[in-house]
Amino acid sequence: MLPTERRERIRELIREGRHVKISDLSRALGVSEMTIYRDLKPILEEGWVKKTYGGVTLVGEESPASDPGCVYCGRKPDSRLAYRLVLQGQRMETACCSHCGLLRHSQVKGQVAQAICRDFISHVTISALRAWYVLDPEVYIGCCRPQVLSFEQREVAGRFIRGFGGSLLSFPEAIQQLTQKMEQEKYRGCEHS
Repeated sequence: MLPTERRERIRELIREGRHVKISDLSRALGVSEMTIYRDLKPILEEGWVKKTYGGVTLVGEESPASDPGCVYCGRKPDSRLAYRLVLQGQRMETACCSHCGLLRHSQVKGQVAQAICRDFISHVTISALRAWYVLDPEVYIGCCRPQVLSFEQREVAGRFIRGFGGSLLSFPEAIQQLTQKMEQEKYRGCEHS
């Protein structure tokens, strides 16, 4: 199993168990505990889990039975598109995509301790505040509209636009344009196709 596949499996096991011991992950995946610790490092940096004595647990989990949808529109988040907000007090909110994440971010901006999303091409976790956003590309990703895709590098986003259209925006520009666009359309919530 490749390290990326192993990390995805670890994410699944954490989501299922809400709290998982390092020794259980080691046994389940057939690798050493040291390998598990190395695999957990980038997962911990994403901010949705925290290290506990002998394991890891979901941050701010209020109810093990709950499976919350997008904090903005209620849609089930896809981990490849999700936008995560860590609010003061280590409370975490997940939006299904950058569209909803940016709109929610503008609602709670004074409470945001950290915001992360994933690069649309590489799926690497990046800071939402340093990301570049493509607003309204022609490619349909199956989420909220107007579509907003996040990129770590401006150059990569620019090449994407040359192939699929859209507007290239920084974090503050993306929030401003998206909120203006939503107000102009007098649109409350998200459009799902």
